[in-house]
Amino acid sequence: MAMTECSGVSEIIRAQVRDIPDHPTPGVLFKDITPLLADAEAFAAVVEAFAAPYRDGANGGPVDVVVGIEARGFILAAPVAIALGAGFVPFRKQGKLPHVTVGAAYELEYGSAEIEAHADGISAGQRVLVVDDVLATGGTAEAACDLVEQLGGVVVGLDVLMELSALAGRSKVEGRPLRALSIV
Repeated sequence: MAMTECSGVSEIIRAQVRDIPDHPTPGVLFKDITPLLADAEAFAAVVEAFAAPYRDGANGGPVDVVVGIEARGFILAAPVAIALGAGFVPFRKQGKLPHVTVGAAYELEYGSAEIEAHADGISAGQRVLVVDDVLATGGTAEAACDLVEQLGGVVVGLDVLMELSALAGRSKVEGRPLRALSIV
């Protein structure tokens, strides 16, 4: 599916997100979303931009669950879930959830990791919107979608605040319903 950005909110995102070079490791350009989160109007515009395409049964039906990927995905996904009247399921780093879990490993631009969800976090057939902050190399997004499907859910959307196009992450999630609010 082709990815396009949401032009009005894209300008807000670009104005509010700052670049932090060499964080967390040398050579990585970290996208700091905290200024955007601190601006109530900008944050509300982002939440609305995430939620709007899924309201009123658009995209084939209602969203049952919104998944947020640790850690900044939590901040974005939880208010989207509320806006859609859907549940929220956190996908956490390995070893952080207290109950029976299912996991998926992935590669980052600076290492490897694993995300986990509670084994009962998503029910078979539930329609799931996955929300995260940045699509970089695509490993985290791919693992999250795979994990939703392992749990029996159906990924109806993979939405990110920003896509870092130079890192070609969309190639890892090709064929997924991917949308970025801003492409840089």
